[in-house]
Amino acid sequence: MKHILILFAHPAFRRSKINAALRRSVEGLKGITFHDLYASYPDFLLDVTHEQQMCEEHDVIIFQSPLYWYSTPAIFKEWMDLVLEHGWAYGAAGNALKGKTALQAFSAGGDFSTFQREGHNRFSVREITSPFQATANLCQMHWLPPFVVFGVHRGLSESMVTRHAEDYRHAVIALRDGKMDLDKARRQEYLNLDLDSIISKV
Repeated sequence: MKHILILFAHPAFRRSKINAALRRSVEGLKGITFHDLYASYPDFLLDVTHEQQMCEEHDVIIFQSPLYWYSTPAIFKEWMDLVLEHGWAYGAAGNALKGKTALQAFSAGGDFSTFQREGHNRFSVREITSPFQATANLCQMHWLPPFVVFGVHRGLSESMVTRHAEDYRHAVIALRDGKMDLDKARRQEYLNLDLDSIISKV
């Protein structure tokens, strides 16, 4: 069983129906550590040593948040700036994250059609998240495409929220239990495009 660290960042969490549902679906699962960064560091004064230790103790690191201005909430940038130190996360002697798996899980206002070259946002999900992929690569981590919930601004029905939450739980458990075909998953535009095709039924 792999140990999974979910780093959660949402500055307006009380107003987020979908992120609350995603959170409830995985919080309390065996082998899963759910770490709310805004709740832990309301002053943004991160305990770098503690954060590095948590990363070292887990095999998979998931960055869960809404997509803000084609990027992440501010505390994730602060986390990366301070925690991913040279000599620890990267560089000649920086091997602390080597071999670990990294992915994002985020909610997006537009639907999938807007994340196309001809769409409203002009860039694909892969292109928008490329800085994160580059970071994972520099840290010698195994990158996976993001788990994405699209169309949040248009409103999601209760049944859609429930389905996305179930898919997230299913994906996290598959990662934990080694039942996901990671090579096949990496070829998808986003992780939950077709979960049935990348998760073993055995």
